Amino acid sequence: MALLNSAGWSAVEDPSEADLIIVNSCAFIESAKRESINAVLTWRTQYPRAKILLAGCLAQRYAAELSLSLPEADGLFGNTALEGIAAAASALLPDSPGGGEPPPSLQTLAGLPLPPPSGGSAPKPPGTRPLLSPPGSAYVKISEGCDNRCSFCAIPLIRGSLRSRTPADVVAECRALLGRGVRELCLIGQDIASFGDDRPGEGGLPALLEAIAAIPGHFWVRLLYLHPDRLPLSVPQIMVADRRFLPYFDIPLQHASGPLLRAMNRRGDGERYLNLVRTIRSALPDAVIRSTFLVGFPGETEEDFERLLDFQEQAALDWAGCFTYSREEHTPAYTMKNRVPRSLAAKRKRIVEERQQGISEGRMERFVGREYEVLIEEPFRKPEDGAGGLYLGRTYCQAPEVDGVSLVQSETELVPGDLIQCRVRGRAGFDLRLEPIPKLR
Repeated sequence: MALLNSAGWSAVEDPSEADLIIVNSCAFIESAKRESINAVLTWRTQYPRAKILLAGCLAQRYAAELSLSLPEADGLFGNTALEGIAAAASALLPDSPGGGEPPPSLQTLAGLPLPPPSGGSAPKPPGTRPLLSPPGSAYVKISEGCDNRCSFCAIPLIRGSLRSRTPADVVAECRALLGRGVRELCLIGQDIASFGDDRPGEGGLPALLEAIAAIPGHFWVRLLYLHPDRLPLSVPQIMVADRRFLPYFDIPLQHASGPLLRAMNRRGDGERYLNLVRTIRSALPDAVIRSTFLVGFPGETEEDFERLLDFQEQAALDWAGCFTYSREEHTPAYTMKNRVPRSLAAKRKRIVEERQQGISEGRMERFVGREYEVLIEEPFRKPEDGAGGLYLGRTYCQAPEVDGVSLVQSETELVPGDLIQCRVRGRAGFDLRLEPIPKLR
């Protein structure tokens, strides 16, 4: 959006007014591919006048196939050279800013070769892009690509090898975002625990966090997606030393069976991952840990699944999602034998999710009666509406979009994007019910 804006384009709220609709796609698993394609079909039906540019991972991975099978998309644009988006968009509309012949080096039309991977993908200067996240929160991508090569995962095929931004570049973006009123910085990447592994001598993720800690002011820093086999054990200590780094750990463990994890090209097992959970909670008793589990991977036996359920009970993670194995072309797992029937994988997924519901609700109970900061996101019902004000927000234990929410009751108007000190009055399922603590005059 920042690059298009700088090239003379402007965004519109009403899709019916758009000359160009960009569908930013995902190709991680089969359901994401279907969702992306359905989005193109839906927009084409609803807005036949507009040009549609299919962008992102699906366009990157399946350019040749989509050029033949998806005529509803007027053009394709991959994810390895974002600086070309304005030229790609203009190629579809000759009367648009910079419109004209499509440059041959860009994936604007199906079948053209994708350009080689570029470096950091943040627009320059960093931190000036439009923000699409809720008020007060922003994502900061610190790296692109992944070197872990999990046998089930297509991300390296789509995003390439690890490419970390420089710490100075990340810090500059953080400062710029904080200057715009952002209160929560969410550091993201395919695996931020590996940050800096491709830049030896710069200190990796711990050094980056120390650099961010030197920024003055009151704000949150949330770390999202930390590979358990690569998580630096100094990170919990950094959180102890600086409470602005939220004790929230997003660690995709995937399973607890050692043999199955080896087949996934991972080093852990149930005991090692339990020790990691204990280490984190020993340093940070109020730590919140989120994870994902993968069921139905080729060769998963009933014994493997029982190990996962046993781990789930012992670890008592605050949040956990579960997904079934998706067989992805060109990954090592694609040709593995002993595939698990889809119906059995779906059954195992339901079992994990049902058990996790009770675990998560029980974990949320420990917050009742305590005081926390809440980042206010939006009003659900304003005080002047007559029934008392009700606002949606999040505490440190709730990451954007994936966890529960905080329901804040207030007789005075609250401002989205502000951090408000509140007391937890109760729990409603996964969600917390809070009220502001009056400020002393």
